[in-house]
Amino acid sequence: MDQRQLRALLAVGEHRSFSAAAKALNTVQSNVSTHVARLERELGVTLIDRAVNELTAEGRVVAERARRIDHEYEALASDVAAMRDVVTGSVRIGIIGTTARWIVPGFLTRLKAHYPEVRVVILDATTSSLVLHLAGGQLDLAIVNTPVEDPELSSEDLFVEQRILVVPLEHPLADRDSVTLAEVAKHEVLISAVGTSFRSELDEAAERVGVRFISKAEIDGMRLLASLAFSGYGAAVLPASAVPGTLDGAWRRVMISDISTRSVGLARRRRGLLSPAERAVAEVIREVVADEVPQQPGLALTGTP
Repeated sequence: MDQRQLRALLAVGEHRSFSAAAKALNTVQSNVSTHVARLERELGVTLIDRAVNELTAEGRVVAERARRIDHEYEALASDVAAMRDVVTGSVRIGIIGTTARWIVPGFLTRLKAHYPEVRVVILDATTSSLVLHLAGGQLDLAIVNTPVEDPELSSEDLFVEQRILVVPLEHPLADRDSVTLAEVAKHEVLISAVGTSFRSELDEAAERVGVRFISKAEIDGMRLLASLAFSGYGAAVLPASAVPGTLDGAWRRVMISDISTRSVGLARRRRGLLSPAERAVAEVIREVVADEVPQQPGLALTGTP
């Protein structure tokens, strides 16, 4: 068993094709087939279902472990380089879309300035999707809504954000600075789809005050939901970070006074040490958050009143 065999298995599992895996690994298909076949013989099981080119149950178990092994190979090289005062390596980070919008530009600029040898791959997705990718080893770090329930992961809170109402200028609530959930519930709203964590939290808050939202449309995608609100399609309940402080239009932010804030944090796997490159990325994230959050309406650093 060697690293080439494990990487070949991971590539086939990811691309669901031996030829695509070979292209991704910059080799020929026969090499990928040989590596996977040797790994299967050594373990005594079938790892790839050739009829559909998907991982078998045994293959998924091996792939999960292989991702961790591959990560440790990269961390080893990064550790040695760091001893020469050069932080290098690649880091795969996931970021929820509403936060990615304002954090990524400053993050990439600062990372390039301070750690030019560190390469990053950024995935924009929902918290539930990012948690699965992080636990499965496809990501090294993730900025997600906290708390994170997965026992394999740990997290540190970065900031909290208010939930706000975005309304067209002609809306009955447009002249208000603040409203209650009961007042919001008297009007149709664009709202997250049932089953999303954001919607579940809104429904729980509404239930506590004895009201229910009147849905104009349910949208599974925070950026689309925000775009519809900005274009004047209707009032929308959004996290504050979905509403850029520099964006102008025929709409207004209205605070919702009787609903709790939500927390956003940096998550990682509990097992294993962070590589120098991962530590550098986490450090830059904390710095950018500390600089940018006070400039974002409706956001506050964790522990700040």
